[in-house]
Amino acid sequence: MANSEETQTTKDTRQVDINQNSPEILRNPIYTPAFLREQIGRLMRVEFLIGTNNMVDRIGILADVGASYILLRSFENDSLVYCDIYSIKFITISTTGIYGSVQNNNPYYY
Repeated sequence: MANSEETQTTKDTRQVDINQNSPEILRNPIYTPAFLREQIGRLMRVEFLIGTNNMVDRIGILADVGASYILLRSFENDSLVYCDIYSIKFITISTTGIYGSVQNNNPYYY
């Protein structure tokens, strides 16, 4: 039981360090993932194209960005929403500031 609790804690406190050995798409802001990594902690509305003509949106605080996904902290039930970065068409980013605080350098807690 202790091992599963430790594993869960390790997963929750995951923090990806970006350095010169990281892929360029995570370092250079001309690429979407690197640009979005600069926006972590901001409130945003993300619109996705599903299929050929169906648009859906999600609103939340950007918690993390990977090479092919983003994580949004949902307002509805305080859950993390994993989103495919390749289906994103539009992102509206709040300019009123960064929301919440990062506790113990953990981007998942806001």
